[in-house]
Amino acid sequence: MASTGNRRPEMTYRGIVYPWHLDHMGHLNVQYYVHFFDEASWVLFARVGMTRDYFAAEDRGMAAVEQHLEYRREVFAGAVLTIETSVLQVSAQSMRFRHVMYEADDIVAQCDLVGVHLSRSAHHAVPFPVDVATALTALTE
Repeated sequence: MASTGNRRPEMTYRGIVYPWHLDHMGHLNVQYYVHFFDEASWVLFARVGMTRDYFAAEDRGMAAVEQHLEYRREVFAGAVLTIETSVLQVSAQSMRFRHVMYEADDIVAQCDLVGVHLSRSAHHAVPFPVDVATALTALTE
């Protein structure tokens, strides 16, 4: 397993908060934090070779098996959000990574996840291909 060291996180999401993203109190609804973090995850996966075509051709998938969210401050309509993602650890079949959501320079939320690489038909964890494992490990340096 490797650690992030001094590597700069990858920008994996940029978008705006619209009024329909708000809850009845006028804040970004928790479901959209998760939605935006999920979009960032798929950008990260694609960058290391786990694209839609890869998942279909190889009968593979990724499953989140652990997720921890920390909300730091409220977000309102009109906010421009960015997410930066760091790969924290890589093992043969899983990875631990962190998304940090920003509005301007302020951290508004953070999400730590553990994802498992799996066989979709067999429904169990399988090792990452060598090229994907190498790309993930390179992001931890």
